[in-house]
Amino acid sequence: MRRLAVLPLALVICAACSEPPQKEIGRAQGAIDAARAAGAEQYATEAFIAATSALQQAHDAVEQRDYRLALSRAVDASERGQEAAREAADGKAAARSRSEATVAATAASLERLQARIKAAEAARVTAKDLQAVRRAASGADSVLQKARAEIQGGKYVEASESLKGVRSGIEAQIRAVDQIIEARPSRPARRRGPRE
Repeated sequence: MRRLAVLPLALVICAACSEPPQKEIGRAQGAIDAARAAGAEQYATEAFIAATSALQQAHDAVEQRDYRLALSRAVDASERGQEAAREAADGKAAARSRSEATVAATAASLERLQARIKAAEAARVTAKDLQAVRRAASGADSVLQKARAEIQGGKYVEASESLKGVRSGIEAQIRAVDQIIEARPSRPARRRGPRE
């Protein structure tokens, strides 16, 4: 009696495996597309590659008429696609935080450089002596503006890449200004006239 009850269930399972699992493959493709839209290619690379690989294996299994394997790979691809989308959201948030911190630190260094340039001007350092430093400050400011625009556009990794080495360059210029100021000869004291 029990064998007869199990027989219809076995027939349903076999029937389900007798044709390609198009519904599951479509669901997996949708999960992968959502992960791609979330930035998984950049922010969750390993999980995204695993999902696309599982989907390709599902297609390969369909071509070989191994529909049970195709179903298994399609379900795996769907789960991995969803995981990649979650990882991408976390990775994107972390990349944004890092890029914003880099921008803030670089901007603070640039402000210090501009303050040192003003101090050099107050110490009567010539414009010619400050020419290279001003050019470097202007270049750093341009890169900083570009990085801010990249963050606004959601290009967090690109923003961080743009600023690589900029802050250390600014710090080098601050040291250069300090050396220029220190190298200036001290002005001789004014001689007092007979009536002073």
